[in-house]
Amino acid sequence: MAFKALVIDDDVATLELMKFQLTDAGFQVTTAEHGQKGLDFVRETEFDIILTDLNLPDLNGIEMVKQSKQISPDTEIIMITGFGSMEKAIEATKAGAFHYVEKPVNFDELVLLIDKAVERKQQSKEIRELRGRLASRTSYEGIIGGSRTMQGIYEIIESVAESDANILILGESGTGKEVIANAIHYKSHRSKKPFVKVNCSALPKDLIESQLFGHTKGSFTGATADKSGFIGQANSGSLLLDEIAEMPIELQPKLLRVLQERVYYRVGSDKPQEVDFRLISATNRQPFEAIQDGNLREDLYYRINTIEIKIPPLRDRMEDVPMLAEHFLEMYAEKYKGKPLRFSQHAFDQMLNYNWRGNVRELQHTIERAVLLCKKDAITELNIPKTSSESVSIAFSAPAETVKAAFADHSPTFNGHGAEKQGFAFGKELSGEPLFEEIGKLIVDNLPEPVDGVEQKDVFDSLETGVVLAALKRTNGNKQAAANLLGLYRPRLYGMIKRHKLEEKI
Repeated sequence: MAFKALVIDDDVATLELMKFQLTDAGFQVTTAEHGQKGLDFVRETEFDIILTDLNLPDLNGIEMVKQSKQISPDTEIIMITGFGSMEKAIEATKAGAFHYVEKPVNFDELVLLIDKAVERKQQSKEIRELRGRLASRTSYEGIIGGSRTMQGIYEIIESVAESDANILILGESGTGKEVIANAIHYKSHRSKKPFVKVNCSALPKDLIESQLFGHTKGSFTGATADKSGFIGQANSGSLLLDEIAEMPIELQPKLLRVLQERVYYRVGSDKPQEVDFRLISATNRQPFEAIQDGNLREDLYYRINTIEIKIPPLRDRMEDVPMLAEHFLEMYAEKYKGKPLRFSQHAFDQMLNYNWRGNVRELQHTIERAVLLCKKDAITELNIPKTSSESVSIAFSAPAETVKAAFADHSPTFNGHGAEKQGFAFGKELSGEPLFEEIGKLIVDNLPEPVDGVEQKDVFDSLETGVVLAALKRTNGNKQAAANLLGLYRPRLYGMIKRHKLEEKI
């Protein structure tokens, strides 16, 4: 299918020339002689690329970019500018244009620029579709979790699993690094080949080289036969090196050479062995601390870290605790009891007020123990430290008038009494997509521009915090009522309160 291009220019000769050249390059071309007509076309058709003159008779180029982006955010725009208009062209790129070109236009260079713009639009569309497929998932390839951070990990796995890029998984003990590694391997084209897992900290220091690279018969005392080693066993498949920062420092250059040359030598042999595997590494240490301590070579770190996946500790994704707990409950109830069990509300409260220093592994063992000791149909108590009091009192007032004023100042849709007539009154009609689109636009329009070297604050964290606090205020601190208001499972609300450290604010 041909890509669709829209060309906007008040010069008829330029329009005809651009249409001829773009059609010859394989595009389906629409032309417009002024900006408003171009915007009408944008409303009717999703274009892959828009080429617009900076100076239009009815609409300046900057406004053209802004309005086009509002109508079709993914469509890329290239601004065509005359001599002496560079300042305005740069302003257009800040407003959302992909790039700009000066007249007279070199068409060969323009086509290359158009190709890049179309490619970026396609990538944006693919990412949006991917996020749409993953956004509602509470599990993925054996991984349990629906929190935003886990959705991000699912996206990374989906994007890189089919490649052969080296993966480094970082996370505290018990966060599920091996589960993530499993998902990467079994989503890859190597899924039907061996997946060899090695815990570097568990191998004897004097035997780790022969265990990893293999050895020949007689190469040392006890070597009674040739052995291929873990690297040889992983040929054509994947190799997981868990706790890689615990690998002896003198052995790391040999691993580095394997990764660079895809050749290794067994202990006692000078015959090269060719190997093809995908390396997945994992560690519970901070890599640069390990490098500073002399436990990890910096050159090896950069070689194994093509893609880095950071697994958050469970305390930072408390909304996943109920999902994980229900998963383990179902698994162990079937294994040990042969019948379904459930959690009491008190058991959920305990889970969501506990720090889980041992992460998912500690939660799993806690649920297994609770199932084994359970005498009834419900688990009413978990053998973990007692939770804090559940009583809540709200002692603050939400800035409702500030919000209304902000809308009045920044959005024409919310302008006092007129807004109420349009069905956007601050009352029972505060529902529906148009409202949330307006709120989102207000927030995004007032965000500061990113600055190089300065980390941008997570907007969704702040938004989630504000929504939860507002719901608790409206319900006078009743968490169940707040969860119902927000359409949440109560334990998930508890998880949000815990993750954002809102206990002291309510």
